[in-house]
Amino acid sequence: MSEHLDAIMETLKLVPLFADLGDKDLAHLANVCQEKTYDKDSHILHQEETGDNFFIIESGSVKVTRLAEDGREAVLAFLREGDFFGELAILDGETRSANVITLTVCKIQTINRREFLDLLEHHPKVATTLLTELAQRLRKTDMHLEYLTLSDAEGKIASILIELAEEGGTYKMGDVTLGEMPMQQDIANMAGTTRETVSRMMKKLEEKKWLSRDGQQVIIRKYSKFKEIYQLKF
Repeated sequence: MSEHLDAIMETLKLVPLFADLGDKDLAHLANVCQEKTYDKDSHILHQEETGDNFFIIESGSVKVTRLAEDGREAVLAFLREGDFFGELAILDGETRSANVITLTVCKIQTINRREFLDLLEHHPKVATTLLTELAQRLRKTDMHLEYLTLSDAEGKIASILIELAEEGGTYKMGDVTLGEMPMQQDIANMAGTTRETVSRMMKKLEEKKWLSRDGQQVIIRKYSKFKEIYQLKF
């Protein structure tokens, strides 16, 4: 087996969806994967376009967005290495439900619809894991809408910081470091507020000693207590 295919297999192993696949099946998937590289700020998917590919992030990070009729952007999620997207259009044959835009240079592996559906048919555990992931994403969306409705500006920003910490934070000595912070405008679009409000609320949380900065990194202090205070209970 070539080093290139070995590298793709290692990427596939990072995806929880494929955790139960043996080396033979992983090798088959690696063979049918098509690799693409995207520059920063590139559109990988466009809302309402047709498409028949499933995408796996090998390296880099993206944001998932939707545009309102008035042109405003709502950020739905941030995805990074090992995450996947594009599954809804594969499953129902409808158009894409959101935009996916790169935040960094990204290397992406794609699997076409026929191969992906064949995988689900012959590996029920993959299908079950996919359903679990979709349920978790739906629950997360419900929670996101809940705190946008019920929280004040400080609570909204704190909730998003918690979401970022849960997805990709590094835990150490009770604190959590957010290594790849989105731009403040993206956080604003996620919270349904303005960049100026995000800046003001971040400063407020710093003054309260919940946040500190180390270069480009943001550190949430006493994370468990921070989460206890700011995360809405569901």
